Order: sequence, then C-alpha cells, then structure tokens
Amino acid sequence: MSSNHNPAIPPAILAIGRNYAEHAAEMKGEVSEKPVLFMKNPASVIANGQPIIIPHICDHPQEQVDFEGELAVIIGRDCRDAGEERALEFVGGYAVANDVSARWWQKSGSGGQFVRGKSFDTFCPLNDPVPATRIRDPQSLRIVTKLNGEVMQDANTSQMIFPVKKLLAELSCGMTLLAGTVILTGTPAGVGAARTPPRFLRDGDVVEITIDQLGTLRNPVRHQ
Repeated sequence: MSSNHNPAIPPAILAIGRNYAEHAAEMKGEVSEKPVLFMKNPASVIANGQPIIIPHICDHPQEQVDFEGELAVIIGRDCRDAGEERALEFVGGYAVANDVSARWWQKSGSGGQFVRGKSFDTFCPLNDPVPATRIRDPQSLRIVTKLNGEVMQDANTSQMIFPVKKLLAELSCGMTLLAGTVILTGTPAGVGAARTPPRFLRDGDVVEITIDQLGTLRNPVRHQ
C-alpha cells in the first residue's frame, strides 16, 4: 500500500556500512571489527510510493545512483549506554528502508566521506514502521529487493555481522540516540554497483523491497 503523506522527519539517520560479509566482498571492502557508521540527511526521507528523484548533480561523471534494501530500526525512547542485554527495549519499531546511494559522490566526491552521496533529497525511502512488539526476532527476517520485478537482493537478517542489539549497544555508548532516530542496519549483496555491467537506477524504474512481517516498500524512480 502506498502512503501519500509526507513522513515525519527523524532527528537523525544513522546508517551502517558493510554489515553483510558478501556485500563487503562485492564492494571490495574489508569486514571491520567495529560497525562502519555514517549518517544521512533527515530531509532525504520519503514515504512508500513516493518517487526517488535522481538530481542532475548525480549525472556526472557517470550514472551512479544505486539501491540498497535494508532493515530500519526506529528508536522508541531516548537511548544512551544501552548494553546488549537491554538494547532491544529501546526499539519502538522496524521498517523497510532503501539506502539510496550516489556511488561517485559516496566514494570520490566528498573527500572519502559517505554522507554527501547518501543524502540527496528522496534518498531514504521508508515505509510505515511496524511496532517492535510484533517482531519476535529482528535477526530472522528475509529481505528481498526487486528492480522492475527482477530479484536483485535476497538474504536474511541473520547474516548481519553486527546484529541489531549489538549495533544499539555500540552506537549508544556515550552518545544519546534520540527517540525517533532511524538506524539503517546495512544492505546484503546484490547492489547495482557490484554487477557486471553495473545496473544503476534510471528514470522509469521501480524498486520494491520486501521484508518478512514488515511489508513492501515500493518507489518509482524519476530523473529530475
């Protein structure tokens, strides 16, 4: 089901890179001993059904806008120094997310920092969250990404290197995660940049990401 409303802007979006070993390998990145953390502009959030807009700034030096299906965690109340044993108590809900990424800007256009390439307007589609009380185990959810009906990613959250409770314990150590903060937990293998040839998003495409118990996030793609 599509949402026509404008979603609430979260206080922060924290995102994790290389949290699935096969994705780290396909992107030629090493698995880190600590979570790879970056942030996205909260203004990049759009709802289910709203279009991903590829801005002209992402046309050069080549097409580059990619999809990344992910499990999103929404913090339910302010969280600081939550140990792993209590971490899930701070989760208010879970949602389906697309960490849309402009690869040149991510890797080359911002001095080695991910934020710019991840933060263009419309680059964080999210569906309506499901209350955490309805999800028995966030580490047993199948995640499937389709592009124009073709399966591109098919994995399970059990494959995460850092599970949700570990991420919350790490991120909240000495740092307050405000209620409403969105945490993107990483994407599995199968992204467009790693394909031969690469398959980036284009005008007219439709991206659908489905996660068990959380529904389907569907967004058309438009070029600005």
